[in-house]
Amino acid sequence: MKISFLASHGGSSAKHIIAAIRENSLQGFEIGILITNNKNSGIYAWCKEQGIEVLHISGKTHPDNEDQAIKAALMTAKTDIVVLSGYMKKIGSETLQAFSHKILNIHPSLLPLHGGHKMYGDFVHAAVLQAGESESGASVQVINAVYDEGPVLLQHKVPVLAGDTVDSLGQRVRAIEGELYLNALKQWQTDNFKI
Repeated sequence: MKISFLASHGGSSAKHIIAAIRENSLQGFEIGILITNNKNSGIYAWCKEQGIEVLHISGKTHPDNEDQAIKAALMTAKTDIVVLSGYMKKIGSETLQAFSHKILNIHPSLLPLHGGHKMYGDFVHAAVLQAGESESGASVQVINAVYDEGPVLLQHKVPVLAGDTVDSLGQRVRAIEGELYLNALKQWQTDNFKI
């Protein structure tokens, strides 16, 4: 099964998954391509160094058909499943349709709590703290056309501690995301999630 990735910045989840594939701790998967909308991103440079095929596709490179270009690149790479790794753009309808139920995202909260448009990164952790939650965590979901409303595949909880800040809570959540994504992919592979 071939995994391709979409990332905008550092791509920490993509790096974790790629390392697991290369180390044979995530078996049955191959690395496809990584697409970024940011040619100056850390993940773009990292892919070049690591010999991972990386493409820059954005509104600048394809002003009239960015969605179509992403879909075509994923299909050319014979992608079976798409993993979002901090990809900061909404997935277009053509890509969503071509990879229906095959695009996974990780979100830094226990969905359906603290999801939705403009809820990402530190905004999520701030909302968790403001709501006085006793726990937070991360969720891997199958995406659909509405932000953070696709079916949740797997979640992992972390405690919210007294005196937590946005930064300290964010660090605790980020520390579990890589393994959570790997476990979700293994479960996907085993169960062939028919959502």
